[in-house]
Amino acid sequence: MISRVTSQSLTQTALHNLQTGLTDLARLQAQATSQRAFAAPSDDPAAASAAADLHAAQARTAQYGRNITDGLAWVTTVDTAISASTSLLGRIRDLTVQGANSGALDPTAREAIAVELEGLGKELLAQANTSLLGRSVFAGTSDTAAFAADYSFSGSPGAEVHRRLSEGQTVRVDADGAAVFGVGAGSVFALVDSIVGDLRAGVNAGPRIGEIDTHLNNMLGVQGSVGARQATIERAKEATLDATVSLEARRAAVEDVDSVEVLVKLRAQELVYQSALAVTGRVLQPTLMEFLS
Repeated sequence: MISRVTSQSLTQTALHNLQTGLTDLARLQAQATSQRAFAAPSDDPAAASAAADLHAAQARTAQYGRNITDGLAWVTTVDTAISASTSLLGRIRDLTVQGANSGALDPTAREAIAVELEGLGKELLAQANTSLLGRSVFAGTSDTAAFAADYSFSGSPGAEVHRRLSEGQTVRVDADGAAVFGVGAGSVFALVDSIVGDLRAGVNAGPRIGEIDTHLNNMLGVQGSVGARQATIERAKEATLDATVSLEARRAAVEDVDSVEVLVKLRAQELVYQSALAVTGRVLQPTLMEFLS
């Protein structure tokens, strides 16, 4: 049996094929200009879902990166302040040893040492009140300076500053000012005042050296803990950078296109479409009967 193909069916088939080719051409052109594998989720639902998950993971990783940067700023500031404080306390110890040799010092020399110690005590208090972006690094979540003029401490037990480094890891980024410098009459500041008073009163300040060493050991102990936390944050920074690179590679594999491949396909589709237009134009010639009907 020979099937009959009418001019109308031939025209409809040709137009359908041309429209299909034009749709493919438009899709490839869109990919070439946008460098995206799909323009809407409906184009590839599975890839769109994977891309959404990857974007969410990238957003979380970016936030962890910001937390890490801020955390490093905190622990670095704390470490620098404690280092400066230990240096000051070392100088205070040297002056105390010098002042303890009361037999070789006259009142003028003792007063000179006392004046320098007073200056060092003020510097030490300033280091204890070190802040970062308006927040004291030694007072936890308190919004005031860590130590007042009477050496009272503004921090509260358990009011620590933490930063989240990953989904299951947080780290403390501040330091307990009370543990580093002491509080009130037991603080290192009060100790400096006592040494100054001993020198001006002509009292041997030698027994104070042991107290200085105790405070120095406390500072070094806290500094060691801060250093360990800093190392933890540095490792988290490296892991976050690796995760950022990995996630971007995975996102690119899902969303981005191979430019060379798309251009080759585009040129091929253009050739196919132009050929289809030429063939259709030659085949679908209007006849006299079509004009008369």
